[in-house]
Amino acid sequence: MKNLLLLVGLSLLMACRDNPAETTSEKKTPPTPVPTDFIQELWYKNSLVYSVDVEVFKDSDGNGFGDFNGLTQQLDYLKNLGVDALWLAPFQPTPNRDDGYDVSDFYGIDPNLGTEQDFDAFMREAGRRNIRVMMDLVTNHTSDQHPWFQQAIQNPASPYRSWYVWSKERPKKWDSGMVFPGVQESVWTLNKKAGEYYYHRFYEFQPDLNMQNPAVLREMRKIVKHWLDKGIAGFRVDAVPFLIEIANADFDPDSPEHQYDIISQLHQYIQWHKSDAILLGEANVDPKEQEPYFGKDGQGMQTMFNFFANQHLFYAMATGEVKLFSKALEDTKVVPPTAQWAQFLRNHDEIDLGRLSDDERDKVYARFGPDSTMQLYDRGIRRRLAPMLGDRRLIDLAYSMLFSLPGMPVIRYGEEIGMGDDLRLEERLSVRTPMQWANAPNGGFSTAAQTVRPVINQGEYGFSKINVQQQLSDSTSLLSHIRRMVRLRKQCPEIGWGDWHILDTGSTHVLAIRYDWQGRSLLMVHNFSPEPQQFRLNPETQTGQTLTSLKNKGKLSVEKDGAFAMKLGSYGYGWYRLGK
Repeated sequence: MKNLLLLVGLSLLMACRDNPAETTSEKKTPPTPVPTDFIQELWYKNSLVYSVDVEVFKDSDGNGFGDFNGLTQQLDYLKNLGVDALWLAPFQPTPNRDDGYDVSDFYGIDPNLGTEQDFDAFMREAGRRNIRVMMDLVTNHTSDQHPWFQQAIQNPASPYRSWYVWSKERPKKWDSGMVFPGVQESVWTLNKKAGEYYYHRFYEFQPDLNMQNPAVLREMRKIVKHWLDKGIAGFRVDAVPFLIEIANADFDPDSPEHQYDIISQLHQYIQWHKSDAILLGEANVDPKEQEPYFGKDGQGMQTMFNFFANQHLFYAMATGEVKLFSKALEDTKVVPPTAQWAQFLRNHDEIDLGRLSDDERDKVYARFGPDSTMQLYDRGIRRRLAPMLGDRRLIDLAYSMLFSLPGMPVIRYGEEIGMGDDLRLEERLSVRTPMQWANAPNGGFSTAAQTVRPVINQGEYGFSKINVQQQLSDSTSLLSHIRRMVRLRKQCPEIGWGDWHILDTGSTHVLAIRYDWQGRSLLMVHNFSPEPQQFRLNPETQTGQTLTSLKNKGKLSVEKDGAFAMKLGSYGYGWYRLGK
């Protein structure tokens, strides 16, 4: 309730800011600053989120599927890694034609993954370790096997008919706006039982729900409340632009209108029931379009994935040039005080490069996905981070960049040990192989003769060489390095709570960011070039100030012109505290 009252108070402050009581002769009063202690209570500002698919994480009963009991067994591992919140991929009953994103029951637990009791026990144990649990909210569509859709196609008078989007004739743009070009053939498909075409932004077995139907919106709120009551701390909202688009037989899927009120209403509903629960939006939108998703005054998504910065980060790593990445950070800088970007390197999908130019995308392809089998949907790369970057120095730079970016860092399971990909698997399944725990049968994931998906067992990324057990005992391993980086990030609350700005380094290869919060300052510098770089940096310091390295405690003193003479090695980076 305390957080809810604070949110209400902040909304009033925002209202006062936007509508000041003044006469024509009065000057506008400056906006009231957001209370610092309030910002510190927003847990998502400085948390590490770990993305996990229960199905491929740990099998406790030998049936070949990961399950909630297996996930519970590994909670101490996640706690020691520094995880503050888990984001669970869909775990509800499903025909599993789209890795769980084709849900057939929004209120249950898939029997392959355990029981209601197993889920409840997992939630208790996570809570005991102060690990929050978020889950996917996939209400843009259902499985075509969902009872709602089955009733809709069997009886035109069924109330569920209007829960989906229909057209008696095939719409003119039936083959425009596909999410999966090259694999998906249309967005409108004829259902012979219904005798009409139904709309599906994604695969044809995933009919879209009609978000213009108040009954559907009520059901979505009911689903949300069900899981909040079970202790869920937030929802990663799947495919937000498609969830809120106004779809009908005549609309243009290439330029739809949107119902942004759905976001703010969902925000209000969730916080009424659980004041610190959040929405984490999957919305790959242009920076010019981001405001209505966050809400002008923070009444929308509390957090969203920064796809725009992510694409330009990969361009910087591919070319060694930071100009476009720096601009992408600036372009996405302005968000409401209570909002936060979710920064990431890899997720469960392809690396989407759709907002780069053709020339820029080709450069990333050439460096990180040169073979056509590595590319997907004419826009992305379907590889894990470690085999894609290859060079351990570049991998370390990437993680240093992730943890020093303004926002909430999110990492995908297995990335902390540098897992590989299996390009023999279809589409995005290449990066969704089982977790590799040990040099044991099936990498310690399962004792079953056959697993839900093959474990990588060959080559330099096979489980005999890449596994948790081995890396825990090696202080130089990627896992040990990331654990140290997480601890370092937690010592730097300025990143999540403070103001930031990019500094001029005079180098096309070096990015420098300064953070300021409550009189404390940080300086982060990263060299994206394989060649060492020397440069002079003026972080606008006072006389007599020094830079103290947070990596080795070494000190640099400011010179007479107010600048620091700095050197960074190949793919080098530094975290510094600025002060006397």
